[in-house]
Amino acid sequence: MARDVDVLSAPTLKHLRERWWDDAFTAFVKDTVQPRAGRRILDLGCGTGTAEVRLSRLQLTQVTLVAVDLSPDRVAEALAAARSHNIRASFAAADGCALPFADGTFDSAFCVAVLQHIADVGAAVRELARVTRSGGRVVAVEPDNSARYFYSSLASGMGAFEASGRFFSSLAQERSETSDTSDGAVGPRLPTLFAQSGVELLDVHLFPVSRARLGPPPASAWQGRREAVQSAIARAREDGTRRLGEEYLERLDAYAADAAGAGRSFVEIQNTMLFATVGQKSG
Repeated sequence: MARDVDVLSAPTLKHLRERWWDDAFTAFVKDTVQPRAGRRILDLGCGTGTAEVRLSRLQLTQVTLVAVDLSPDRVAEALAAARSHNIRASFAAADGCALPFADGTFDSAFCVAVLQHIADVGAAVRELARVTRSGGRVVAVEPDNSARYFYSSLASGMGAFEASGRFFSSLAQERSETSDTSDGAVGPRLPTLFAQSGVELLDVHLFPVSRARLGPPPASAWQGRREAVQSAIARAREDGTRRLGEEYLERLDAYAADAAGAGRSFVEIQNTMLFATVGQKSG
């Protein structure tokens, strides 16, 4: 997967699902969730309906899709998206740790980039298992946000990356995003959580989310980075965080100038990993 996921603009994959979800990933979801005729499929944490829109393009027939999200606003957006694409699916607001469905309601259940937002990941996985029938599929795809990789052939690039880490960490701390108990590195923990919840492991599939630049990025790329950082600075509440943001902007501008001077010898590589865990509900 190669999408406009940029560690210099956003430090995690927490809110970037639509940017890396491509046709190959849709095919993976279809192959693992197995939406065959007559089956009921649950999408936990549907967001704005990305999965439903993507899966609808595969022209699935006689499949009942049920999608839930904690946010009523996102559910409303997902419903609007489904209607605009003439998709047959049901949507509801629900807590992933207390799903309003009976045991064994669904033939398959899946979630994508959702558990990283939930404080009690184990409870959510147990709920996915509970509402899935014996022999049904359970699929969860999550990143390890603690292990994003960045390389630049320029020292100023590595300096900008370090400055971005200081700024985004400070911003997260003042917004209490790191003081809660949610797990941004949940991806590699999923196989253990599945096994503890009565889900037999079938596969762990790794999806690298990568990009490599050879030669300096265009001016639009640097402008996009600046705008993302400026927007983040505007959200900062503390002077110290804003100073770190301004320092980061200075380093980013220096990096842009150096990249232009480096010409075709410039190299920038980024990578993070999605862990797709596929299981089958035990009998």
